[in-house]
Amino acid sequence: MATYLITGSNRGIGLEFCRQLKERGDNVIATCRTPSPELEELGVRVESDVEVTSTDSILRLRQRLNEIKLDCLIQNAGIAEYNSLSTLDSKSILRQFEVNALSPLCFSQAMMSNMGKGSKIVLITSRMGSIEDNTSGSSYGYRMSKVALCMAGKSLSIDLKPKGISVGILHPGLVSTRMTSFTRQGISAEHSVKGLVGIIDSLNIKNSGTFWHSNGEILPW
Repeated sequence: MATYLITGSNRGIGLEFCRQLKERGDNVIATCRTPSPELEELGVRVESDVEVTSTDSILRLRQRLNEIKLDCLIQNAGIAEYNSLSTLDSKSILRQFEVNALSPLCFSQAMMSNMGKGSKIVLITSRMGSIEDNTSGSSYGYRMSKVALCMAGKSLSIDLKPKGISVGILHPGLVSTRMTSFTRQGISAEHSVKGLVGIIDSLNIKNSGTFWHSNGEILPW
């Protein structure tokens, strides 16, 4: 039985991660600011009042975890705010950088004492963080924050290789969740997470630092 810690677990992709991992028998620690009824019904360990942008909040969580070894840390928490060229909002852009890029890096660093050889860190990013794949422009804050997250993941994969910790940089696909206004063009969270879990299972030191789509495709930087 592996132990997974998942951020942003109260809904959407994070909730589905908790559901699928619990169903297959893994030990799940779900973190969020406020738990949803759906999360509480799963029967996993819920750590609420966790604010990923707060160092104090993360350190309190680490104290509660004590010496629990984490086999996999899934950094799923994130926000999306639309910024076009004509509606640039520097505060919004900085907020997305803090939540989407800086907080996963700091959270990972804080959890190092709970991880060791064979552990995995998974960053849920977006193909909107691919420079080569950008053919539609706009979405400045979200795109820029996800580029930064991808770079953080690549550096982590290099820095943590000597410790035997692998890093996956994963795009979930266009998923029909509240973040995407439940777009009809998206895939279900169940379908997305099934693909993501398969990639996480195959993640190792040799393929650490790779940017994957949930369908198994390797994405361009």
